[in-house]
Amino acid sequence: MKAGSPIYLDMEGYDTTNTSCNTAVLTYVRAFDKQLHAKTYRAGFYGFTSSSAKAIATASDKTDLPGNLWYALYDKQNTTTTDWPWGATQFTGHSRAHQYMVNSKEAHGGVTLTVDRDAWDGPVAITG
Repeated sequence: MKAGSPIYLDMEGYDTTNTSCNTAVLTYVRAFDKQLHAKTYRAGFYGFTSSSAKAIATASDKTDLPGNLWYALYDKQNTTTTDWPWGATQFTGHSRAHQYMVNSKEAHGGVTLTVDRDAWDGPVAITG
């Protein structure tokens, strides 16, 4: 991946009401963000709307938090806008992705696969 590509940190669900845990996660995410920027990559974040993504989106101090948010909300809506759970002015300018369905069975070329579905309005890897 070329410089400028986003790298998404996957933070699985955790108890955001546990202050020490939430502080530790945000500290880690900020360090991740700073290191990626130092290496000329963009920082992205993947998490659940009920916990980890919520912690990023609702943090009162946005300093050094990723500018791209990929949120998991399994509502089967292929959109990054109509079900966006936080302020409409957050993560705008093509900075959102939405995992809207998991474990979907699909057949392609006679082979059945189990896939997750995502809606993208955010950056992906720069190659070539």
